[in-house]
Amino acid sequence: MNIYILLGIVVWLYMLSVLKRAQLSAFFFIVGSAGLFFILMAISRPYWVWFFTHAVIHGVDLLNKITGWATVMLKTGLVYITNGHNPVIMSIDYECSGIIETCAFVSLVVFFPMYERKEKVFYAIFGMFFIYLINVLRLIIVITIVHFMGGQSFFLAHSVIGRLVFYVLVIALYYNVFTYSQLARGIYRKFIDRRSSKE
Repeated sequence: MNIYILLGIVVWLYMLSVLKRAQLSAFFFIVGSAGLFFILMAISRPYWVWFFTHAVIHGVDLLNKITGWATVMLKTGLVYITNGHNPVIMSIDYECSGIIETCAFVSLVVFFPMYERKEKVFYAIFGMFFIYLINVLRLIIVITIVHFMGGQSFFLAHSVIGRLVFYVLVIALYYNVFTYSQLARGIYRKFIDRRSSKE
């Protein structure tokens, strides 16, 4: 691990201890979640980026086996989208992995003061899985549009429609976890209630 990352972690932990002793909960949340986000991003390279990228590639490949609208090259992370005239090669890389959005969500959940520890673990795992699924959905939408509308539609599919779908669903996740949950405990409460009713 880089010496600068270790030094940053030590400074971050010290700041958190000072803010906790001073009972400045808002600053504790801000410094805690922002610091954890930068730490997670720093230590995610290269292994977690590789893992997230390949998880997305395999998810796309799994759904693509049903349609056959593209050829997914698992080792290189390339998706060869077939269509009538001009096929497109899409690269699934760092930006397509969803790791930035996942790290941001997990960092906020860890320091969100309204949840108990079990709820934080539940929402962190649920959020990671949800972001992964909607990221795969986004890429499947891109493949579908380019397959039927041709290579000229790639920018519209990837940069506009795909991102719009992805971020609308991420906002829905944030709403449920950080806003709606304050009133009804959202998904976690439904999950617990369902488990207890089965027992």
